[in-house]
Amino acid sequence: MTSLDLSSKRILVTGGAGFLGRQVIDQLVKAGADADKISVTRSRECDLRVMENCKRAADTQDIIIHLAAHVGGIGLNLVKPAELFYDNLMMGAQLIHAAYEAGVEKFVCVGTICAYPNLTPVPFKEDDLWNGYPEVTNAPYGIAKKALLVQLQSYRQQYGFNGIYLLPVNLYGPEDNFDPKSSHVIPALIRKVHEAQERGDKTLPVWGDGSPSREFLYSTDAARGIVMAAQSYSESDPVNLGTNSEVKIRELVETICELMGFEGEIVWETDKPNGQPRRCLDTQRAKEKFGFVAEVKFKEGLKNTIDWYRKHAI
Repeated sequence: MTSLDLSSKRILVTGGAGFLGRQVIDQLVKAGADADKISVTRSRECDLRVMENCKRAADTQDIIIHLAAHVGGIGLNLVKPAELFYDNLMMGAQLIHAAYEAGVEKFVCVGTICAYPNLTPVPFKEDDLWNGYPEVTNAPYGIAKKALLVQLQSYRQQYGFNGIYLLPVNLYGPEDNFDPKSSHVIPALIRKVHEAQERGDKTLPVWGDGSPSREFLYSTDAARGIVMAAQSYSESDPVNLGTNSEVKIRELVETICELMGFEGEIVWETDKPNGQPRRCLDTQRAKEKFGFVAEVKFKEGLKNTIDWYRKHAI
């Protein structure tokens, strides 16, 4: 397994100022990259939906790690499906093309497991990616991101462009997005429990019935996997990044309540959507191809995330 020397590479991390981006930059430096040669894009300063901005961003870069995304939980997906489809498709498709035209050496595209079919057999194997339609609440987002895999494979076939595609499972960790309008399940629940405690509530309403399962990957683990792939993986097949461990939403809620000391009653709002029934990844390809195995235990990661939120909650 040959490992790319990052020390002389000019590296662009789109979304590098975000939750995952900061961790990726930290892992790049730990892997030998020169911090002074790492640049980031921020949506307010560089709207990647505009092709000229993509061209400027890609110019002179050796490696691009594309993390930038318009993303959120079930609520945001239900309210803004058109924006999620358009924004993610345009950002990715134009940046990939600009990178190809600029002669970028390697493009690392971070996709989403929302691209998987709704009833994919568990654990999800990368070869199942095209065996059905995604879960309807996040299909526009998932399909837009999955289209980028096809683009990278097409550009590799026609132009010899070295683009790889990674499928991280649900991420969590300190510095996550805790905005209730757009956050994913773990930060949303942590904030909900914290605010219920602040008010002295005796009940905690939670969407769905608690039956779905999810898999969660700590942000530092995800960042380490992305950098390992950037260094050591150069094939067209997509690769899952996860823990290969399934957690029921009911268990997740109970664990967060336990760690936060909330003793009230959990009220399941069964008229609200559950989302995809099960999510758990087969992670063998990542282990075989570039040696990635998740390290942070789930309860430890949850505690770190809760501690960070309580320290920074306003």
